[in-house]
Amino acid sequence: ELTELHHNRKADAPSGTCIKTAELMEELGKSFNPQQVDEHETLQGCRGGERPSGLRLHSIRLPGLVAHQEVMFGAPGETYTLRHDTIDRSAYMPGVLLTARKVRQLEGLVYGLERLL
Repeated sequence: ELTELHHNRKADAPSGTCIKTAELMEELGKSFNPQQVDEHETLQGCRGGERPSGLRLHSIRLPGLVAHQEVMFGAPGETYTLRHDTIDRSAYMPGVLLTARKVRQLEGLVYGLERLL
């Protein structure tokens, strides 16, 4: 399950980063979180958006947040959680500066900061 949390002025949900994380996980060619019971939601959408792979994406919007993402894996008797927390927008400045320095060398559209690193 993937959960992304952002400030309440973010218009899109789920975030592009969360969608990209799901796509990268899906490149493994696996299905995720197989259904164990005949599940039904008493409140539509409370289990998040489900992708064809079985990954579920959850979006939270609240004042006081900047940007956070959590990927949680579960197995019998254990969970493993990866979480990234951005607590100040200054965290984005190294990427902005890197992009500003390299943009004149680029040809065409470049998607993903990892392509510039």
